[in-house]
Amino acid sequence: MKNISQKEIGKRVSELRKAKGYSQDELSKLIEISRSSLTQIELGNRNLSVLELKKIADNLHVSIDKFLSSDYKIEDIELNSSQIEIPQQLRVSIPELNIEKFKNVFLYILEKCAGKPNVGETLLYKLLYFADFNYYEIYEEHLSGAEYRKLPYGPVPQKLDAIIKQMILSKKLERFKSDYHTYPQTRYFPLVKPDLTNMKASEKEVIDRVIERYSDWSASAISEYSHKDIPWLASKDGEVIDYELAFYREYPYSVRTYDENSDGL
Repeated sequence: MKNISQKEIGKRVSELRKAKGYSQDELSKLIEISRSSLTQIELGNRNLSVLELKKIADNLHVSIDKFLSSDYKIEDIELNSSQIEIPQQLRVSIPELNIEKFKNVFLYILEKCAGKPNVGETLLYKLLYFADFNYYEIYEEHLSGAEYRKLPYGPVPQKLDAIIKQMILSKKLERFKSDYHTYPQTRYFPLVKPDLTNMKASEKEVIDRVIERYSDWSASAISEYSHKDIPWLASKDGEVIDYELAFYREYPYSVRTYDENSDGL
């Protein structure tokens, strides 16, 4: 290979994979390695063999010379050639907020955490974040489809204020201020039960695990913990956090079992 760092090669693989519309799982199957191996390649923690490089270049429709060029730019790669047709099912899933699902996930978390004085607004944000990103990491599907932005106190769901105002006006939710250990706290009280009709068993299971694991934490502890999660770390301040970053997680954040000797779950 040409004199390009392992980190730079991994960055190029990741950028080109996303630009071509492949998920990690899809590309790892095409080049016949495990998903965890591809994750390590993209993080720059694992070398590529010549054979693996050729398979990646072939499947991402780029010449090895161009891929390893010292003046390589993603903008110079033809992404939408008429000779290359990427099936729709291979495109990376784009989050789309399901407002009703989000409301019911919110109500479900509140119901399950009833009576816990530590569960204020900050902790709720983090429970929602981990539920959404954990579900995506495991199933490669969006739970609520909410977007989360990197803010100083951790990932925060977007459009939440508007949704909460709507729920308060429709008498589904009550908001009140309190103090917890001398600190001001915003709390929410559900006035209706969540509608679980359209909630999958897998969705409920992931939410329950998040509640079981984090609902007794303090706001400061969960905020500090979320700051060490790869999706938050890898995002710029104020930027919307890419769900795909969940696949770069390591212990103790990763919730999916990656078998080094298999291409699937």
